[in-house]
Amino acid sequence: MTRLTQAELEAARDRLVPDVAGDGLRVLFCGINPGLMTAATGHHFARPGNRFWPVLHLSGFTPRLMKPSEQLELLSYGLGITNVVARASARADELSAQEYREGGRLLASKVARLRPRWLAVVGVTAYRAAFDERRARVGPQERTLGDTRVWVLPNPSGLNAHWTAQTMAEEFGRLRVASEG
Repeated sequence: MTRLTQAELEAARDRLVPDVAGDGLRVLFCGINPGLMTAATGHHFARPGNRFWPVLHLSGFTPRLMKPSEQLELLSYGLGITNVVARASARADELSAQEYREGGRLLASKVARLRPRWLAVVGVTAYRAAFDERRARVGPQERTLGDTRVWVLPNPSGLNAHWTAQTMAEEFGRLRVASEG
């Protein structure tokens, strides 16, 4: 992976990261917001230490461990990636409650347009803030967005020490099985 300078990372704050998405996906994964490495590279979950790509493979969603730069290959598996909030930041705690609420509204519109079978929000705190679901837990949700079911997954950030790669892969695997039915 390319090492970026602090100046390059800071310059990335204003860049938008395009979604990896299309109509009728099996699962649309939804991150909280782009980190600075993601914004700088244009590749989702690009920060070293983020466990999204290894967990995606361990859970059986992909046949091999993919690199962030290979993100467009996800479409061939019926998978995509978007974010709750488009603004890049060094940490998710830099986002305001208003940004989460507006992000949830925009995400609902995006889901209505793209019609994935499942929306998988990676991060229970982000889901709670975006959709005002204070008691939400990891797993399938009662809420639907049109015909799209919602599943909350653990945040794959390396900062989320409550979940190991293996326990995350088990939860991602539960969604994989549900999405195949």
